Amino acid sequence: MNTRHNSIFMEGIRDGIPIGLGYLAVSFSLGVTARNAGLNAFQGFLASILNNASAGEYAGFTLIAANAPYLEMALITLITNARYLLMSCALSQRFSPDTPFFHRLLIGYDITDELFGITIARPGYINPFYTYGAIVVAAPCWAVGTSLGIMAGNILPLRAVSALSVALYGMFLAIIIPPARKNKVIALLILISFAASYCSAHLPVISGLSGGTRTIILTVAISAAAAFLFPVDPKKEDNTNDA
Repeated sequence: MNTRHNSIFMEGIRDGIPIGLGYLAVSFSLGVTARNAGLNAFQGFLASILNNASAGEYAGFTLIAANAPYLEMALITLITNARYLLMSCALSQRFSPDTPFFHRLLIGYDITDELFGITIARPGYINPFYTYGAIVVAAPCWAVGTSLGIMAGNILPLRAVSALSVALYGMFLAIIIPPARKNKVIALLILISFAASYCSAHLPVISGLSGGTRTIILTVAISAAAAFLFPVDPKKEDNTNDA
């Protein structure tokens, strides 16, 4: 790893620390669900290190508790995590054309909402070592938190565990506020996204869909409209290349 890659890797670690702390808190409550499904600490750790997705894991643990067949678990997990396919497509457009395939593959292993947010917010082409740095912190915290939740069981009050997850909301704000302050279009799109997300949870028909499905529909609709109305100049993107 050369000096530049090492510097960017350390930036990823720095930005990954608050994400990891948030994951530690959220996955702790997920561990309680895993324990109720009959998983031990090692099984919970393995599940979380291989599938870093709260909604997908929660659905999986719930189905395990209900003795659901493997096919049903696979389908539900695929549907619940389908939004990550969109994130992968977005990230793939931000890699330099000469980026080796194995870098794309490794980053694809751990595309979460938060890691996607901090990665996509960087200017120019994506340097995979930045995301590696964040993953090195975030992924183990998620897996360890699940194990701790299983071991602790229901010792802590549910309210106390839920309160710890507030850190993730602050982390999301830290991701979206800086680019919104620099670009009025981004700020407008964020407000539209908030309003659309709220309305979709209460409107007939669409409110009956799962949260992941609603997220996919809104993401495609809003991003497509934004790309059509406010196209990005590729020359400006190239000028901010940090890879």
